[in-house]
Amino acid sequence: MSTESSELKTAPIPRLFWKMALPAVVAQVISLLYNIVDRIFIGHIAGDGTAALTGVGLFMPILMLIESFAMLVGSGGAPLASMRLGREEKERAEAILNTSFRLLLIFSIVLTPAFFIFAPQLLIFFGASSETLPFALTYARIYILGTVTVLFTYGLNTFISAQGFAATAMLSTVIGAMINIALDPVLIFACHLGVAGAAIATVVSQTVSAVWVLTFLCGKRSGISIRLHAEKMNGRTIRAILALGASTFVMISTESLLSMAFNHSLERYGGDMAVGAMTIITSVASLISMPVNGFAQGAAPIISYNYGAGINDRVRKTFHILLATSVVYAGIFWAVIQLAPGSLAHIFTNDGQLLSYTVWAMHIYFAVIITNGFQISCQQSFVALGQARISLLLALFRKMVLLIPLILILPHFLSDKVFAVFLAEPICDVTAAAVTTIAFVLKSRKILMDTSARSH
Repeated sequence: MSTESSELKTAPIPRLFWKMALPAVVAQVISLLYNIVDRIFIGHIAGDGTAALTGVGLFMPILMLIESFAMLVGSGGAPLASMRLGREEKERAEAILNTSFRLLLIFSIVLTPAFFIFAPQLLIFFGASSETLPFALTYARIYILGTVTVLFTYGLNTFISAQGFAATAMLSTVIGAMINIALDPVLIFACHLGVAGAAIATVVSQTVSAVWVLTFLCGKRSGISIRLHAEKMNGRTIRAILALGASTFVMISTESLLSMAFNHSLERYGGDMAVGAMTIITSVASLISMPVNGFAQGAAPIISYNYGAGINDRVRKTFHILLATSVVYAGIFWAVIQLAPGSLAHIFTNDGQLLSYTVWAMHIYFAVIITNGFQISCQQSFVALGQARISLLLALFRKMVLLIPLILILPHFLSDKVFAVFLAEPICDVTAAAVTTIAFVLKSRKILMDTSARSH
């Protein structure tokens, strides 16, 4: 058993949580730069900045679809591998890693040509206008060519943190993001490539990150390794990975449907200006969701490992710290949004009209964002406990049962149609967080009681 794995079982929970969570949070925050740094620079392109920013924002549903397939495998395989390591079943954990690697390779072979060919139709479907489509399509097709690197980076990096190598997992993201930051201004402005330059910078940086991840998982430091001549994929293992990862897949992939619903409604009632505001809001929203996801990713190996080992007290302590940390962070973010939304929006645009519109919308959209601390903590803890079905149902409930219908229905009941579209988010936030938290309190007790009974 490696030193990192043994610490998951023996180290004091508060210290272990922060040791695991801080690198994960840094990695999540840095990974934001893959998505928002491009928008920051693009939004300041002279003349075309606003249209280019809106166009690149319209690519986000496709980007999220690609990432959702990476996390389908990563968030499904990594907890299973961690549980196996907790039971000291290294060979099974390694088989899960190798199956996951092959699944990601298969997904890249299928997704790359499919998204490349149908990118124009998808972008129009997601709300692109004649003015924004050229920018969106230029960015999309270059990014799509790097699909395999996105899948390997996001899908396999979870196996590094699952072994307790949180700092190494963080570096895989940091290295790529720093390259992206360095290349963006050079390619966008110095080389006059505009939107194409931003896309090239992102693909290059993600390629470097993918190489870093693969090098580690093929090396001697990793407790489980990728082996080119590993045994054939096992159907049961594939089903287990996809079943557990389905919740995260749904959570991310349905963001595409949300983007479509938001963009179509906002384009209908508010035009390109409203869609542009939503692009900025989506970027700002990542500033809360990504760090809280980082806290959850830090807690997940501790929860999964100790759940597999039958040490329930450590599972409970880890969740309590995760929940408290997430809610406090969400509360601080809410305060910043309410007091100084313009400071955040100004990062993405100098257009006075767009800035004013975005500030107004942010007050509505983020009205009860503190509830995300409860939602994400409980949702991701279900995944860490191997509860694929209930986690999937809760993910579907929030997005498909609540939010999308509210986006489409509320404008029919309020005179201010755009206000009604943005209002759907806080209504959904409160309802979904309450249901998810109650479900976790009730269900987790039974899960841990069953584990305790089996261990005796």
